[in-house]
Amino acid sequence: MALLELDGVSKAFGSLKAVDGVSFKVEAGEIFGIAGPNGSGKSTLFN
Repeated sequence: MALLELDGVSKAFGSLKAVDGVSFKVEAGEIFGIAGPNGSGKSTLFN
């Protein structure tokens, strides 16, 4: 059973797509990280 699962998550601010079609699954015991440049949607993904 996944502790966290996202499937096809998208978020836009007007015409700007901050996150588009993100999917992943985090299982118990896994270490998971999100990396990317400033403004790439890392915080938006979790908000």
